[in-house]
Amino acid sequence: MNADTAMVPTADSAPQLGVARLFAAGPEARHRDHLAAYGPLPDPGNASAFLSALEASGLTGRGGAGFSSWRKFAAVEQARRTRRYTPRAGGPVLVANGAEGEPLSFKDATLLHSSPHLVIDGLLAAARVLGASKMVIYTAAANLEPVAAALAERPQARDIEPVASPEAFISGQASAVVNFLETGRALPTDPAGRLAARGFKGRPTLIHNAETWAHIALIARYGGSWFRRLGTPGDPGTRLLSITGDVPAELVLEVPGGALLEGVLASAGVRPDAVCAVLVGGYHGRWVRPAGTVLDVAGGAAASSVRPGAGVVHVMGHGRCGLAETARIVGYLAGQSARQCGPCLFGLPALAEVMLRLAAGRGGPELVREVNRLSALVAGRGACHHPDGTVQLIHSALETFADDVPWHLAGQCQASGGAL
Repeated sequence: MNADTAMVPTADSAPQLGVARLFAAGPEARHRDHLAAYGPLPDPGNASAFLSALEASGLTGRGGAGFSSWRKFAAVEQARRTRRYTPRAGGPVLVANGAEGEPLSFKDATLLHSSPHLVIDGLLAAARVLGASKMVIYTAAANLEPVAAALAERPQARDIEPVASPEAFISGQASAVVNFLETGRALPTDPAGRLAARGFKGRPTLIHNAETWAHIALIARYGGSWFRRLGTPGDPGTRLLSITGDVPAELVLEVPGGALLEGVLASAGVRPDAVCAVLVGGYHGRWVRPAGTVLDVAGGAAASSVRPGAGVVHVMGHGRCGLAETARIVGYLAGQSARQCGPCLFGLPALAEVMLRLAAGRGGPELVREVNRLSALVAGRGACHHPDGTVQLIHSALETFADDVPWHLAGQCQASGGAL
């Protein structure tokens, strides 16, 4: 009996991890530290039992979309059992996506440096259940060294391949990941097909964010009800947040689902009176005012809730202009498209140009109308969700900084207190 199956932990035998579930083994944990903190990885049982535990946990993806984890797993299991795919070689493919092309995010990099064995455990548990023949950890080159070191400590993980992802915003989009693994080009492909049924080389493919796999490893050990001991009924468990911007120090925090944004900022040492607005979810996220705002995966179920998305919390202090910052981000996003479809190729640069004019005070009321017109032409029409995320960011800026818009149309900036 090997070290990974020597015993079967349960919720009752789970260590008292508190909120810091994913970093309980300490910084840059070796496998022995990992085992001391969490115990060995048990036999996950059959697909039905594993799927039931995931469903009971309520775990949602931590990469941005927040999709139900058990549903993705169930789709791959269904494809595997019914063989509704063309298997060129082997069984299902599992991918831990730590590409993190989002410029403000570094939570997955932190996880892979400190707790790579949890990500490995999640892959191994699912591989046993699904009969997977290929496993990949797809992440930036800077994260490959700790991943490779962790894999070297695990003979059972010899089938897991570390792959360096390109440093591009869209490199972590699911179809772009599969395309890169097949062709070396990290570009999104036709969204009509389901990767769960026909992904990498026609095989059922399960792609989860690296953090999601780490949570799966804990659910495999302690069960779904244990996972729900933290968080809220609608947003159970914990999640990692990358805290950036006007903060004492940029850091990664682990917080329960449904956390108050003001509480998160306080944990990062940020004074409430020092904050103008916060960008939640990253460049495809939303600008919000922190007072009373809840980070909730349902996002929008209540007027005060916002989806955490990719786990980015970017703080903008007083004296900085939200419209100018948004214009800068939209310009970046326009340059980071795959340039494969009209909404990205033409629509995003046009939106970036109009937002730049608005931020610079070059134009009149027609600028806002033009933003809305272009947004309607772009949203929902791209080959991937890149245009949609960009439009969401813009609309949140126009809403959150609505009081600043008339000032900019008059050639002045309220935030900086002067002429543009």
